[in-house]
Amino acid sequence: MSTSATAGRRSVLGSKDRVKTAVAAALGTSVENYDFIAYGTASALYFGAVFFPESDRFVGTLLSFATLAVGFVMRPLGGAVGGYFADRFGRKPVLVTAMIVMGTATFLIGLLPTFEQVGVLAPVLLVIIRMIQGLAFGAEWGGAITMAYEHAPWHRRGMFAAIPQSGNPLGIALASGVFAFSDTLEGSWQWRTPFLLSAVLVVVALIVRSRLSESPEFQEAQATGKTEKNPLLATLTGDWRGILRVIALRVVESFAYYSTATYLLNYITDRHPELRPVALGAITAASILAIAVTFLAGALTDRIGRRPIYIAACTMAILFAFPMYLLTNSARPALVVTVFIIGIGLIHASLTGTQGALLTEQFRTATRTSGASLGYQIAAAIGGFAPLLAAALVGAFGWPGAALLYLVAALIGLAGILLTRETWGRGERERVSRLVAEEKTGRATPSSAASPPASLESR
Repeated sequence: MSTSATAGRRSVLGSKDRVKTAVAAALGTSVENYDFIAYGTASALYFGAVFFPESDRFVGTLLSFATLAVGFVMRPLGGAVGGYFADRFGRKPVLVTAMIVMGTATFLIGLLPTFEQVGVLAPVLLVIIRMIQGLAFGAEWGGAITMAYEHAPWHRRGMFAAIPQSGNPLGIALASGVFAFSDTLEGSWQWRTPFLLSAVLVVVALIVRSRLSESPEFQEAQATGKTEKNPLLATLTGDWRGILRVIALRVVESFAYYSTATYLLNYITDRHPELRPVALGAITAASILAIAVTFLAGALTDRIGRRPIYIAACTMAILFAFPMYLLTNSARPALVVTVFIIGIGLIHASLTGTQGALLTEQFRTATRTSGASLGYQIAAAIGGFAPLLAAALVGAFGWPGAALLYLVAALIGLAGILLTRETWGRGERERVSRLVAEEKTGRATPSSAASPPASLESR
C-alpha cells in the first residue's frame, strides 16, 4: 500500500465511523431481506392460489416457486452491475440506489391486482416486479458487507462483517412476524399487508444509509490510482478462482435457508395445515436466535479463524438433512419448532456469520465488491431453485428427495471450505495484534498502519 497522506491516516483500529457504518449496513440488509423473504413466504402460502388459480394445487405451488426463482436468476446480474459501480465509483451510492429500487418494487407487490381481477396480466406484472427485486438485492449485499468490513478494526473484521449479516435474520424475523400477524386478517390483506408495511422500514434505512461515509479503503485506492477501469472484467480474468470458491461456499447456506424456511413451510402447510401458525412462529423465533448466533459466529472467527466455524456448520447440515424431515413428519409442534431452530437459528446463522469476512477476503480492494457479489449472487441464483427442486423431488420420490437435495448442497459447501485456504490464520492474527498494540501505545509508523493483512495484500 501507499504511504501517502491518505494511506498514512488509515488506522488498524478502523475508521471513526466503524460502528455507525456496520449498524447502518445491518439496517439496510434487514430491510432488503424483509422484502425478499416476504416474497418467499407469500409464494409458499398465498401466491399459488392468488396468481395461478386455474392450476391444480401442486402445479400452482410449482409456478409460485418458479416466480420466486426468477428473482434469484436476476441477482447475479444485479451483483455484477452493483459490484462494478461500487468498485469503480464507491460503495455508498450503490447501497442507497439499491435500497430505493428494492423498496419501491416490494411496495408495488402489495398493490398488484390478482388473477381474478385482471387475468394473466397479474402473474406477468408479478414476474416483472420480481425481476426488479432480484436486480436490486443482487446489487446490495456486496456493498453492505464491504463497507462494514473496510471500516472495521483489522483484528475485529469478522465481527464487524457479521453485523450486517445479522441484519439478514432480523429482516427474516420481521417478515415472519408480520406474516404471522397478517395471517389473522381477512381476504387479500393477509398477503398485501407485509409488502405495504415495508415502506416504513425502507424510509428509515434510507435515511440512515444516506448519512454514511465512504469506505476508507476505497478512498485510498481511488487516491492512489489503484482502482480498476473495469473491475468486473478484472475480476473475471484475474480472480475467477475466488468467484468459484465463493459459489461453493455460498450454495450450502442458500440451500440451507430456502429449503427450510420456504419449502419446508409449504411442506408443513400442505400436509398439516393446523401447524402453519406453529411453523411461522418457529421461523420467527429461530430468526431472532439467528441474530445473536450470526454475530457470535463472526466474532469467534476473529479468534480461531474462518474455516473451523464453516467446517462445523457444513458438517451439522450434512447430519441434519434426513432428521429434518423425520422430525417434521411426526407433526408434533415441539419437534417442528426444533427443526426450524436448528436449521435457521444454528446451522444457517453459523454459515452467514462466517461469510461476511470469509467471502470478502477472497478478493483485493479493487475488485472486492465485484468478486464477492458475483460469486455470492450466482450461488443465490442456484439456491433460489431449492424450493422448486424440493417440491419436484418430493412429488417424484417423496420427502427423501428433498432431504437428499439438502444433503448434496451441504456436501458441496464442505468441499468448498476444505479447498479454501485460511484467510485469518494464527500467524496473521498475531501480526495484526502487534500492529494494534503498537498503534494503541503510539508506536505505530504510518507505513505499518497502512499495510493491510498479508492474506489480502497477496491476492
